[in-house]
Amino acid sequence: MALRPMHLRLESENGRDGEEYRICDGHVEFRSVGSTPNSDEDNCAWRRVTPQQLIAHVNAKTVLAEWLKKRLGWRRLLRACAEEHLYMFDEMTSNTDRRAA
Repeated sequence: MALRPMHLRLESENGRDGEEYRICDGHVEFRSVGSTPNSDEDNCAWRRVTPQQLIAHVNAKTVLAEWLKKRLGWRRLLRACAEEHLYMFDEMTSNTDRRAA
């Protein structure tokens, strides 16, 4: 059985600041991580990634989007991007020619 990482940590070039992502209860969450002594406590709290943020990551083909695609599969990632945005994909498929060959 292959082990899959449960968290994804992205660090800045200097290695001091970054973000950590996880999948928890079917939702993608993130928190800021850093070694700055003046960082406030709220930066350590996990926050849910919004569907709009997920869409932006998928469109930009970021490391997070690729990690989520491997962890969730592309169908579940598409669903996580928000059901209200699925109409775009329905319109694209309904415009195709469905005549039998």
